[in-house]
Formats: sequence, C-alpha cells, structure tokens
Amino acid sequence: MSQASGSIASRITQKLASKEFKSYLMSTHFWGPVANWGIPIAAISDWKKDPQYISGNMTAALCVYSALFMRFALAVRPQNYLLFACHATNEVAQLVQGYRFIQYNHLGKKEDKIEEEQLKNTAA
Repeated sequence: MSQASGSIASRITQKLASKEFKSYLMSTHFWGPVANWGIPIAAISDWKKDPQYISGNMTAALCVYSALFMRFALAVRPQNYLLFACHATNEVAQLVQGYRFIQYNHLGKKEDKIEEEQLKNTAA
C-alpha cells in the first residue's frame, strides 16, 4: 500500500517539477483565471449582506459575461478548465444574487422591510 502511495506522490512531484507545468504557471492561461476569481468570491461573500444594495443591471451583466466566458474557456485550445470553473462559480453566485434581487424588489420583501421599520418607529 505504501509503495503505491509513494509511486503516486513521485508522479505528482515529477509533474509539478516538469517544464510544461512551470510554463503553464507563468502563462496568462493560468494567471487570467486566478485574477478572475475575485469576482465570484466577492459575489459569494455578498450573499449575507442586505439585498437592497444589489444592482439588478450589474448582476444581469455578470451573468451574461460569465456565460460567454464559460463558452470561451471551452472553445480555446487548449481548453482552459480553470477559467471555466471560475465563470461557472460566478454564474451560480450571480444567479443567487439575481434571485435575491428579484425576491427583495419584486416579490414584496422590500415592502415588508419598510412596514417593519415603520412599526419600530411608531413603537419608539
């Protein structure tokens, strides 16, 4: 068992030390998607924030942007799975934000919050 795990570790080490992998790490094929991860991370961190601050236009634009770049990531050669994963994550994050925007602005959550604040002010 330990011999098999040693062999796997050896192959991984050889792969990471290879010229091709080092070349990949120094390419825009790697750093472009890494830089893009800021967008879905920010969107996911915003899930806990008040939905009144969500921009519907920006959320829609980011949904279209990520859908286009998911397609692009698979169309280029070699295919860029890191870019695809980044934009697939962003697509889900923006769809969640879009749902929160619609729920708050068009399904009555905004009115509920206004009524709640008015009740607080009259009780005080």
